[in-house]
Parts: sequence; C-alpha cells; structure tokens
Amino acid sequence: MGVCLVRGSRDLTCGFFESLPFNSTYFNVQRPYDVPENQRYSFINGVHRCWVYSTDKPHNPTSNTLPRTEIAIHGYNYTSGVWQFEGYGYVPKGTSGVCIMQVFGASPPPHASTAMVRVYDGNLTYYRKNVLAENIYDKWFRLNVIHDVDASRVEIYIDGELKLQVDGRGGVSHAFKCGVYAQANDSYYMESRWKDIKVLRKL
Repeated sequence: MGVCLVRGSRDLTCGFFESLPFNSTYFNVQRPYDVPENQRYSFINGVHRCWVYSTDKPHNPTSNTLPRTEIAIHGYNYTSGVWQFEGYGYVPKGTSGVCIMQVFGASPPPHASTAMVRVYDGNLTYYRKNVLAENIYDKWFRLNVIHDVDASRVEIYIDGELKLQVDGRGGVSHAFKCGVYAQANDSYYMESRWKDIKVLRKL
C-alpha cells in the first residue's frame, strides 16, 4: 500500500483504522452547570467552538474541579484495543493554562487521565513537561492521538508528525474529550475550536 497523505502530510487513519460515526448522539457537552449550553458552546458551519472563563462554575454542582467546556465523547468509551482521536484544532491568541484534548481514564490515585494536550503561552504541551508544537495560536493544526490500551502506549501526532510516544496510565475505561478545561495558571478567557473530529479503532 502506498503512503496515504492528507493536506500534504501523512494520513494516520488510512488503511489501518475504521472511522466510526460521529454526531451528537455520541457526545455531550460538559459546561458550567449554571449556564445554558449555547452560552459556552456552538456548532456552526462544521466548527465546534468551546469557551469558558476562569471564574466559571464546574460542570457539576458537586464537583470541585476547575471550569471546563468539553466535548465528552462518551458514546465510544473503550476498555481495550487501539483507538484514535483525530481533529483539526484552533486556539485563539491569549488562551493559556488549559487542556484542549484529553484521553480520560487512568489508574487513580494520582491520575484521572491517560494523556492531556494543553496550551501554555501559545505552545502545545503534553501535560506541562513536553512541548509538542510551538506558536500554534490563530491557525488550524491536525491532532492525532493513538491509544493502545493493551500495550499501554500513547502516541501524539501534530500535522502527521510523531511528536511524542509515552507509556499509558492504566485504568479500566477511557474516552476522548476536546474543548477547554482550565488548569493551573489559566487565562481568564479560554477557547478552542474543532472541526472534522473522528473517532477510530484499529481494524
């Protein structure tokens, strides 16, 4: 099989993964519990826009977590196999101290997630320690995250290029999320946009 390309870079979904149906049946929007969904999320012309403020409430009245507006893809929770998230992301200038994509689920304590892609001062990072890409503000980029549960391995690609391969963090069930989820040193306003989101599993 020849090399598959998308927009001039490697297509990580070609001939190896099955693309599953993705629509509002398979996800819900986790947002501050005291505001209507349309005040923190929109879907217009194929673009999901998520925004949140550092002063917002958590997504649930009994939670003590930081504010978020996340597309939680709970229709495809998985426990084994090889799964992949693909999406084109966009982060406006000024958004910082925030997780924009995560593989939820891990072995607690101390972890709740297997992987997080964050933004700090215009750089994409794995949690807070590995820079995946610099100067990403105000432009679209393609993000692929591949999670091999059985091998306990996570691979993160930006625009088709492998940026990081790390060990998994255990856990019995996982799900993909994207949007904005405040972290330490978060900016007052946080936003990310997503289009062409795909959830894939290995054939």
